[in-house]
Amino acid sequence: MKDIFIRFQKKIFLGLFLVGSGVFYLKVLSPTLGISIPCIFRKFTGFYCPGCGMTRASLALLDGDIYQSFRYNMLIYILIPLMLLFYILDKKGNKKYSQIIMTSMLILTFLFGILRNLDGFSWLAPVLI
Repeated sequence: MKDIFIRFQKKIFLGLFLVGSGVFYLKVLSPTLGISIPCIFRKFTGFYCPGCGMTRASLALLDGDIYQSFRYNMLIYILIPLMLLFYILDKKGNKKYSQIIMTSMLILTFLFGILRNLDGFSWLAPVLI
């Protein structure tokens, strides 16, 4: 029981460290030093990838602007609940349904990456409101 508690604490500390590092980067390093994460895919192809707008979405979310965060990249708001569902199903040993969820997430991400570059779905592109 004590080993489980220690392993759980390590995961919590690792998670808090990663989240804290991300917030420090987004709120301190990036604005102060002008460091940003460019999208290599967009730089070379001119198209938006499924992750384009994630940094801006995270910054808007840290500022409490959920709508702007959603407009920068709405895919993450769909994927996070699906990831939680996948995690729960996988931990309970429901491999069949967890694989269906994982496949759905991959297909969604792929379609989102394609659709946001088409004229009829330009509302999926990251925009400043």
